[in-house]
Amino acid sequence: MTGYSRSLIGLATALAGLAGYVDALGFITLGGPFVSFMSGNMTQASVAFADGVWSTARVAGGIIVLFLLGIALGTVVTHFTERYSVRTRKVTVLAVVAGLLAIGSVMSSLDVTPGAISAMALAMGAVNSVFQRDGEVTIGVTYMTGALVKMGQRLTGAFLGGPKWAWLQHFGMCAGLIAGAVVGALVHRWIGLHALWPASAFTVLLIAVAWRVSPPAPAQV
Repeated sequence: MTGYSRSLIGLATALAGLAGYVDALGFITLGGPFVSFMSGNMTQASVAFADGVWSTARVAGGIIVLFLLGIALGTVVTHFTERYSVRTRKVTVLAVVAGLLAIGSVMSSLDVTPGAISAMALAMGAVNSVFQRDGEVTIGVTYMTGALVKMGQRLTGAFLGGPKWAWLQHFGMCAGLIAGAVVGALVHRWIGLHALWPASAFTVLLIAVAWRVSPPAPAQV
């Protein structure tokens, strides 16, 4: 997260909240597999394969493939927009994510659950392209293991004489995902998978935020 303004870190935290929200909806709907936490899906698919539970292995494996396709989509969008400006790249990627979540919302309204889940997994793969530098993801907004490790390192470093508050940024990302997941679970209890509609609307709001806080310069940040 080095080199990013507080506003952009705030955007990343909000995106982590979105990922937690969407992942909670997917987890509850599928009864186990995730739509953004692929490490968990890899473990589930592996255990299910070893136990011969082919249905779980297929679902978890299928979501992994969809997530990869979402990453590819986000990467293609980044490739064709990075020549313009950081602002254009971030906004365009978020527009794609919003569109995919809107499609998922329509699918949920039509009770086409597999279609909704597919759109969610694609969106969660694509959203990781929002923060890139030199072609590499610099802030992963759908997975928090790295953020948790860095938080632990920075927190320990603070006791050893290092910067006292460097861990807070990573804590914020983890807290954002947790808060989003709690809200997602509560909203799902209320309106089921139709809870995707608020996620789609929130992403549209984040497009406006990204336009405001992102630098207009053609740079890799």
